[in-house]
Amino acid sequence: MADSSQTQDELVFLPLGGCGEIGMNLNAYGYGPPEARRWILADVGVTFGNDDTPGIDLICPDPDYLIGEHIDAVFLTHAHEDHIGAIGLIYPRLQTKAPIYATPFTAELVRSKMNERGVDTAALKTISMGSTIQAGPFEVTYVTLTHSIPEPNALAIRTPAGMIMHTGDWKIDPDPQIGSSTDIAGLTAIGDAGVLAMVCDSTNVFEEGESGSEETVRQGLIELIAAQKTGAVAVTTFASNVARVKSIVDAATQADRHVCLVGRSMHKITNAAKAVGILPPRLEFVDESEAGHFPPEHILYLCTGSQGEPRAALSRIAKGDHRNVTLREGDTVIFSSRQIPGNERGIFALQNGLAEQGIRVITPRMVPQKIHVSGHPCRDELRRMYQWVRPKISVPVHGERRHIMEHAAYARSLQVAEAVTPRNGSLIRLAPGPAEIIDHVPAGRLFLDGNQLVPEGAQGLQERRKLSWSGIIFATVSIDTHANLVDGPVIVVKGFSEPDGRLADEGLEVLDEVAEKAVTGMKRKDRLDDEAVERAIGRALRKAAETVYGLRPMIEVVVLRT
Repeated sequence: MADSSQTQDELVFLPLGGCGEIGMNLNAYGYGPPEARRWILADVGVTFGNDDTPGIDLICPDPDYLIGEHIDAVFLTHAHEDHIGAIGLIYPRLQTKAPIYATPFTAELVRSKMNERGVDTAALKTISMGSTIQAGPFEVTYVTLTHSIPEPNALAIRTPAGMIMHTGDWKIDPDPQIGSSTDIAGLTAIGDAGVLAMVCDSTNVFEEGESGSEETVRQGLIELIAAQKTGAVAVTTFASNVARVKSIVDAATQADRHVCLVGRSMHKITNAAKAVGILPPRLEFVDESEAGHFPPEHILYLCTGSQGEPRAALSRIAKGDHRNVTLREGDTVIFSSRQIPGNERGIFALQNGLAEQGIRVITPRMVPQKIHVSGHPCRDELRRMYQWVRPKISVPVHGERRHIMEHAAYARSLQVAEAVTPRNGSLIRLAPGPAEIIDHVPAGRLFLDGNQLVPEGAQGLQERRKLSWSGIIFATVSIDTHANLVDGPVIVVKGFSEPDGRLADEGLEVLDEVAEKAVTGMKRKDRLDDEAVERAIGRALRKAAETVYGLRPMIEVVVLRT
């Protein structure tokens, strides 16, 4: 094979998501001349909406730069939402028939997602752990790692210009409870063969030591749950952590408690785990409708909602509006999870709501037992990975800017020769020559607004934000063809309150008066111009709303001609 340094062929890396945030991962690797690169993708994930994106639940990377490019394959490292959640949304936009490769558990969940979106699943190919796939100029081998979900994999990507190790999400867990432990021998052999670049998880780069083992959590949960002698117990954790789910079931069984799954994701994940043999097919749970018939000291509710999500099971239980499950004074809720940055307010509101009802809340910081460990590598684990793989280039991903910069500095301290700090849209040439950012391509976000994807700056979303901040005023006026005022202006407001908390009433009289004065004060010929009428009423209402209510609402004026 020709030496790539003597041709126009380049090996490039392009993150379109996951650099600048923890989540929404979409990574692309390209090989060939700039005008005719061949591409593979690693992961196609989502992030989630918040108070700043009213009505938006899912946000995904914009793949516009890759549309029409020659994509040879899509490789999925594991089944977390921030790595597979956008596959049903993004894959159709790519206008490709490239195969999508995933190991059995991941494929089971991806198939469901594609079916939900009406996307043909013919492209989805289920492969075994450790498989090697040829995709154009890329040869990709799945390398077994450990993480907080079954079947996590790194991708060893062989190219004519060198080897890339794409870690995906990982940690080093000597006893993960489910699945194999980290393939240290395989990683070391890859390092011995020579690695050009490692594209690596940065989530816990500021944390010293190691993340900890699921076996330690299992023992902690067994001890803690056994200590709850009275009342019902609810445990909330990430549904995707099947090892944790299994540990909680084991702990409940040893404490003579039956387990009831509560939450759609909990059922979905456990069913997928059963379907591929990760959990015993005959593992049975108490149905929600039957759980209330058990004595409280013999039931454990395993719930979604550890991040305070308002529509998740635990939040609905706390509010008392879950159709089947009720917690009472003297019951206990255990959080076997960590707070994801940005979710603190929702989590604290949930915990305070439970405490207000006399329900005991237990979090990892409150007990001596280990009841949660991270699924991402701390500094000692990162050091070991670099010692095994020994890349020439470090490319930190999966982190905010501060994580990526710190990871690059840490890699250099471990004698890695080069480190690049990408942002979403950074086109990085890995070979030939020194690693460097050679371009910045468009790398926006797409919001799932109802059933359609819209760009981040969509005008409808801007209006919705304004509505959520300051409300809206509707004004309807009827004017005949001779410019006579027939009816109105009729004023309707949404989102305004009186000082005593009632919906706005008295203050509307002022709005009525200024709107009418605005119309009657116009010259007759100007009242024949709809736009002039709209401007006059809108200007008057805007000024009055700010004076009376201190708000700057949206204003919609409708002119009817009779």
